[in-house]
This record gives sequence, C-alpha cells and structure tokens, in this order.
Amino acid sequence: MKKALITGITGQDGAYLAKLLIEKGYSVYGTYRRVSSPNFWRLQYLNVLDKITLIPADMADMSSLFEAISVSDPDEIYNLAAQSYVGASFDQPLLTTEIDGSGATRILEIIRHINKDIKFYQASTSELYGTVAENIQNENTVFCPNSPYAAAKLLSFHNTRIYREGYGLFACNGILFNHESPLRGLEFVTRKITNAVAKIKLGLQKELVLGNLDAKRDWGFAPEYVEAMWRMLQQEKPDDFVVATGETHSVREFVNEAFKQANLNADDFVKTDKIFVRPHDVNLLCGDPSKIKNNLNWNCKTTFAELVKVMVNADIKRWENFLAGESFAWDAPSFPDNITILKRHSKNNIK
Repeated sequence: MKKALITGITGQDGAYLAKLLIEKGYSVYGTYRRVSSPNFWRLQYLNVLDKITLIPADMADMSSLFEAISVSDPDEIYNLAAQSYVGASFDQPLLTTEIDGSGATRILEIIRHINKDIKFYQASTSELYGTVAENIQNENTVFCPNSPYAAAKLLSFHNTRIYREGYGLFACNGILFNHESPLRGLEFVTRKITNAVAKIKLGLQKELVLGNLDAKRDWGFAPEYVEAMWRMLQQEKPDDFVVATGETHSVREFVNEAFKQANLNADDFVKTDKIFVRPHDVNLLCGDPSKIKNNLNWNCKTTFAELVKVMVNADIKRWENFLAGESFAWDAPSFPDNITILKRHSKNNIK
C-alpha cells in the first residue's frame, strides 16, 4: 500500500486530494497546525476524517516537518500548505514568505537528507504570471508576480525545480489556475459570491459588496484539479504542468451566473467598494492545459456554468439546513460576516 503525506490537508485541495487517494487505496497522512479551534470541517464534510492520520506540524518549523515525514514515511508528499489568500499577503508579507516560500524548501531539504526516493508535489499558482503580456499562459510564459503571495510561491517554484535538477529529486510543480468548489473558503471571491447569493435568496442578506468586477480568471473545479496533482507523481520523469480550463471569465460573469442560478437579478443586489480592491491586482489569467492533456491525459470536465451552479446550490442547501436547526460540518456560521445572522436565531434551534 502506498503512503502519502499531505501538508495543508484541512484546506479545499487537501480534503479533496485525501478523498481521492483513499479511494485509490493509499494510506493517507496529513499535517495540520495546532490552533485553539481545529479546522477539520472539510474532511468531515467529505467523510474522510476518520480515514486519515493527522500529524501536527508547522511549515515554519523544520523539526515538526522532519517529524511528520519521519513518522509517515511516505512514498509521495503533496505540499498544499500555504497562506493561500492573495489579499492577506499584502497585510502579512513576511509570514506569507516564510510559509509559502521557505516552507517548501524545508521539505525538499528533508527529502534530500533522509530519502531521495520520496516523490514531491509543490502547489504552484497562476498568480506567478502576474502582469502578463500574453492572453494565454503556459509553462514557458515569463513570471511577473503582483503580490507577496505570488512572490513567495515563485521562490518555492524555483527551489522545486532546482532540487529536481541539482539533486535528482522527483519534484513537480503544478501551476494551478483558479479552482473552486463548495469547500472553498469564504475569504475567496467565488465563495463570497455564492454564499451571499444563498443568503439573499433566503432573505438573510440584502446586498453583496465586491471590489474589481472586471478581473478575469480561468476557473475550474477543484476535485478534478487534485487528480492532476496525483497524475504528476505517477509519470516516469518529473516535470512541471499548467492545470487550467483554457477559458476565462470575469468576476462580473461569475456574479451574474450565480444570481441567475438563484433566479435573481444581480443588478438589484451588487455594489462595489474600493476597499475590496487589491493594491496591485492581476487583471487577466487564462491557462493553456495542452501539455498536461497531451502528456498525462488529463482534461477538465466541469463547465463554468456547472461549477457556479454546484456552489450556489450547495450554499443554499446549507443555509436552509441551518435555518431548519440541523447540525453539520460547515464554515459560514463562524465567519465574521455571519455573526449578525447567528444573533437572529436562537441557540435552541441548533441541534
């Protein structure tokens, strides 16, 4: 039985990847940060929490990472742990650099010293491209990061390549473009939109305030993207791949489609505020997935409209269940924007 270690297993991708690997017969280990309120709701949501072995570790702490790798003795390591919110990286640039940039290097060093046969996947990002001169980006497009998050990820991208070429490690970068799901965090614009649509639909919210509606992204479905990660570590030789749909849609299009799925008119509820505009935004990202399609036979299957529909319906169902007094694994009730909603409902309604 193969063994895999997933850093950041409590995140969107970590949870979906854990589910995929369990279904493929892996023994799955995952690292998590020790905090006052552990964030395991995604693993519970997918019914895999009791099927994995959790190991406390911190990407800034070499000894805890060494312990996690030694204890799990993995065949494959998927480094998904990160401060993954671009906006927050402007508020915490040094922390983001330490976790997203230096964290991967710590793992690579451990692999180099204790077991060079461990295969390593690094979660890179389309944010690396930043200000682009080309309308579509591939593995050869020049990087020009526009945020501390992207700059930190650029460090981990190149160190992954350097350790592959310099030390012969099986190390791959997955340059993943935006990928969403019902497990996306509420700090990300897509889930902020679908959660707001659900609350507006049920009379729990009056408006949705956003920043740059004209930013364009290549949005895919997260469960399909974690399969691409797995395929990268099954090939004969390590390499780097863009994972994307090849289509681009604006935030405005996402908004309109989300309200459409709820039979509502976006113009009646959406406002903009410059407070939500990033200091240095990326206006256009669209990936070319030709290489991974040709080399690893990977294809995205979920359309943009289907993705939005899945997310909107999931959030509507969650809020309906909440109002009915049901108890289930979920994030919205503890998110600051929803505190006022909780105050309107008696604790007696929560089982």
